[in-house]
Amino acid sequence: MEKSPDEKQLEATSFVVHATRGVIRDRNSRRKAMLFLLALALLLLILGFTILAPGLNPREHPWRVILFWIVCIWLTFTALLLALFDLLVLRLEARRAERALREKLEAAREPPTRSTSED
Repeated sequence: MEKSPDEKQLEATSFVVHATRGVIRDRNSRRKAMLFLLALALLLLILGFTILAPGLNPREHPWRVILFWIVCIWLTFTALLLALFDLLVLRLEARRAERALREKLEAAREPPTRSTSED
């Protein structure tokens, strides 16, 4: 049985969605992705100012320069969004932990109720 091109596109899309969910939900994967994106953006900047400089002359190749900077900005912005998301998740986890601790302390302060059965 042959697969149609639409099914292959759907499989690739499904994979990307599941991989993205995995990166977003796992803290270590999210932080590794941030590190990778920033390192790649920094590498592109260094290469752009050294080795790729002749090919990125704005007077000769304006579209290359525009594309190069769009890629650098996109990588940095994606890392920034992941960092903001990580910050929000950390704040949410801290609030939950604080609430659980507060409930635990309140339960420890209350005197135990005695059940008296005098029949």
